Amino acid sequence: MNVSQTLETEEDFLTCLQIKLYHPQRHKGMFSLLSLGRRMRQDADDPLRMGRDGLTCAVALVDQKVSRKQLSFQAYRTPHDQGMFFSIQNLSKKGRVIVNGTGLGYLEKLDLPDKALVRFGEYEMLIVREFGEAKGSFEVELDVLEVSPFTETCAFVPARNPVLDSSSEYTDALRSPQPLESDETMIYNM
Repeated sequence: MNVSQTLETEEDFLTCLQIKLYHPQRHKGMFSLLSLGRRMRQDADDPLRMGRDGLTCAVALVDQKVSRKQLSFQAYRTPHDQGMFFSIQNLSKKGRVIVNGTGLGYLEKLDLPDKALVRFGEYEMLIVREFGEAKGSFEVELDVLEVSPFTETCAFVPARNPVLDSSSEYTDALRSPQPLESDETMIYNM
């Protein structure tokens, strides 16, 4: 066996940006321009754009409510890390992009964590970065979700408000017009 056949190439270690899309009123035409379930290669020095314009956007959505250029993902590297990272930028003048609860206005940019929930318009996305060591390119894998990634991930988040037993004394207290708690530092006028 020759040495070149045993060496692993850069293609074996490409970073992959997995983008799982959801829309509540999805129809087949909306995602018809996407290569679903397959990995496509993207040059790292070229932003990965998403929007309605199929000529300038690698991820083109057939939806008149989406901006021609809605958002972009830009790959970058840091001097002290072998991995490839991504930032997301809002390219829409009319709509905001929400990334893990942080709103981005026109041309605002944010570094993506390894896993992110993104919203724009009625679209929701779960974006996951799969680690790789490639320097010049990365892969993108697109898929469509049947349920919202926000409801799916909320099942793993503990409830913020405890559910009270309906027969407890606390239920009666909740119905009372009297305050349940008082601040000891408040001065009351009686």
